[in-house]
Amino acid sequence: MAGLLKWLALAMGTACAVIGVLHFALGIDSVPGEAAAGATVDSRERFYGAVFLGYGLAWIWAARQRPIPARAVRWLAGIFLLGGLGRLLSMAVHGSPQWFQTALTVVELALPPLYFWLAAADERAVAARPSPRRAERVLP
Repeated sequence: MAGLLKWLALAMGTACAVIGVLHFALGIDSVPGEAAAGATVDSRERFYGAVFLGYGLAWIWAARQRPIPARAVRWLAGIFLLGGLGRLLSMAVHGSPQWFQTALTVVELALPPLYFWLAAADERAVAARPSPRRAERVLP
């Protein structure tokens, strides 16, 4: 389970960082199904791209810790879940978005429970390992 958590956290971090860079660099052109937008919407998109890049880097940071901190995984997964809930709210208010946004909603609602379940896997694995024996002092 610890290996799965590490792999999923690194994959999440890498995907979010790449998506963040693309949104930062391309602005509104990075959003599937979006037509041209004005400067305000493009500015907001690029800002959110930078924030998403930071979010991805936080996942990568967590995945590189030993053990992977369960608290960080839970917080990051909770933020992801909140994003999915925001999309559901948008659907309730404005109707269905472009199909790819709907697919993202499914991912954003499905992955967090998996992360919550795996969150402490690495901490448990490290705690279960036998501690190295202390070298005994040998007197001459």
